[in-house]
Amino acid sequence: MEKLAVIKATLPYIRKFRKKTFVVKLGGEVVRDPENLEALTEDLSLLHNVGIDVVVVHGGGPQADEMLERLGMKPSYVNGRRITDDETLDVAKMVFSGKINLELVAGLRKGGADPVGLSGVDGGILTASRRAPKQLTDEATGKSREVDFGHVGDIEHVDPHLLHALLAQDYVPVLCSLACDAEGSILNINADTVATALAQAMKAEKLIVMTDVPGILRDRKDPTTLVSYLDTIELRQMVESGHITEGMRPKVEACLAAVENGVHRAHVIDGTKEHALLEEVFTNAGSGTMIVTRRETPQAAEAAAHA
Repeated sequence: MEKLAVIKATLPYIRKFRKKTFVVKLGGEVVRDPENLEALTEDLSLLHNVGIDVVVVHGGGPQADEMLERLGMKPSYVNGRRITDDETLDVAKMVFSGKINLELVAGLRKGGADPVGLSGVDGGILTASRRAPKQLTDEATGKSREVDFGHVGDIEHVDPHLLHALLAQDYVPVLCSLACDAEGSILNINADTVATALAQAMKAEKLIVMTDVPGILRDRKDPTTLVSYLDTIELRQMVESGHITEGMRPKVEACLAAVENGVHRAHVIDGTKEHALLEEVFTNAGSGTMIVTRRETPQAAEAAAHA
């Protein structure tokens, strides 16, 4: 009877989200472990099989760093931002479009979905331009210098037609964060940025960012300070006050950009926690942090939390 009660409790969410689009971004840190990757692909397949249109975007920074080191090269960063030189771009192509993408596609097939592995290059989904050198203060040295990020791109245009066509035929698109410019030069794009751009262009119901922390924390060192519900004003205040730092900042900026540009809800959840995705989507309490454009009345917020 307990199992029947769980199924009954999920039905309103299934009806609400059927044929709605979820863009789910998987950080490289949550797909490193084979067991965790298998659990994630099972949950993603379940979303697909109950009628939700799922688009998966993945990163792979930790895996690219590991491959560089195996090849005798050292990853290069300035203020936490990757420098993508010629060798690093070759590794990104191998790891992102090859190893990680293929493993996700295989896992989704095992879960009963029909996935299609892609990059932003395919079908002209993403057109980007190479990022110009920038004058930055190097946090490691305290000195200002011009930094050339190499083959790193900024998105200029999104064409979601191929993705819509695949979803219409009941496929699950799985995109790695590579794109190209108008001349066909391949560029490395931040995966959070890619997921946000796709969510906006596709008018997604949800952008779900899966990382290795519980969600947005008031104290990044204390998991018990998880904030489960925020509007954009509150979240920007947290950014400006210095509560959002390091690797969480681009994820937060991605969520803010999404909900401020037409995406109904954005979520940050722990992709290493078993079934956190299903808990976030199919329960009122959720498992991580939900971000909305404007906080509702307490009564409405209670009813809409994680909906």
